Amino acid sequence: MSNRDFSETTNASIPGSHGATPEACKRWELGFDTLCSHGFTRFDPVTGSVSTPIIQTATFAHPSLGESTGFDYSRGPHPTRLELEKTMAALEHCDYALAFSSGMAAISCLLKKFSAGAHIVVSEDLYGGTWRMFKMYESYGLKFTYVDSADFAALKNAVGERADALFIETPSNPMMRVTDIKASADLIHSKGGILVVDNTFLTPYFQNPMDFGADFVVHSATKYLGGHNDTVAGVLCYNGLENDQFFRPAQMAEGACLSPFDSWLILRGIKTLALRMRKSAENTKKIAEFLRSRKEVEKVFYSGFEDSSNFEVTKRQARGFGAMLSFYVHSPKDVERILGKLKVIMFAESLGGVQSLMTYPETQTHNSIPKEIRDRVGVNDRLLRLSVGIEDVEDLISDLTQALEE
Repeated sequence: MSNRDFSETTNASIPGSHGATPEACKRWELGFDTLCSHGFTRFDPVTGSVSTPIIQTATFAHPSLGESTGFDYSRGPHPTRLELEKTMAALEHCDYALAFSSGMAAISCLLKKFSAGAHIVVSEDLYGGTWRMFKMYESYGLKFTYVDSADFAALKNAVGERADALFIETPSNPMMRVTDIKASADLIHSKGGILVVDNTFLTPYFQNPMDFGADFVVHSATKYLGGHNDTVAGVLCYNGLENDQFFRPAQMAEGACLSPFDSWLILRGIKTLALRMRKSAENTKKIAEFLRSRKEVEKVFYSGFEDSSNFEVTKRQARGFGAMLSFYVHSPKDVERILGKLKVIMFAESLGGVQSLMTYPETQTHNSIPKEIRDRVGVNDRLLRLSVGIEDVEDLISDLTQALEE
């Protein structure tokens, strides 16, 4: 994107205007790093603060009867959260974004769009918490079909003659399968359905699903967007006033909106998103190659290998390969040894922070998924998942070396 003359406008955010409209986004034709570091509004128009103020209030006074500042009660639109939402809409190339108290809350709000009987096709390799939520929504009459969405023939067969939505993770968690976003969008749109993409792993720094036909993008903002393992948040991104008029009241009714302080934390994290993603991705490539060379490692799952089946499709739809990988060791005893010997990398359940974290999906992130499904996908008792941080890569490789050695 080209640089914009800052003199055109000093503030694109107007109280009461609760979406980053296409016209407003076009006024911000900035490079990604600049948009991240400045945010949508750049500075508070009242005080000049370059850090978005944390407006810690539950309620807002009205000037007079029939008049409003655009803010009424903090379960609805809130100025700190609104800045985050407009920034995310600009980063994801869409009209609107809503910030939630968790990624699961964002997905739950999205599911409110469907009525009993709706058929949703889902990537079979996905985060266990998402599977758990979908299982819960089956009691409300929604039907979910799970498929290897990276296999287009299998995906087409699962969609069949009718599907209301296709929900994909790409890359998937934890097997790093990559689904063709454009082909998926064309397929589901031909059946009258919508495409939802979980973009948590790559973030808008590496991938913009809406540019390839996605209708909705969801994020666990807890991960790379926040980036510091210090808050839980989620984001739902979408186009169209009709959608906004549905999701905003739905969020307000249920109340799973992001708090002012947590909104500020995610905004602060986004300021360094580009820098962190570049460093983490650079580290990941080196670590993936290192792990692939070790006799203690049976197989490495990383879409950045040129001989990977994921490589070409990733190059078509993304600007990089991210900072996640998984690998098989030879036995469960190896898992126990490695996790017990780590000194720099931490054994923890999350991902996307500045510190490298290793996870054991079978007993942590994917434990809620039935064993027969885990086995089919490849989430077995020999699989470890690594979220690579921004540390000195030599320290990470040294730590892995001593942990792998018997």
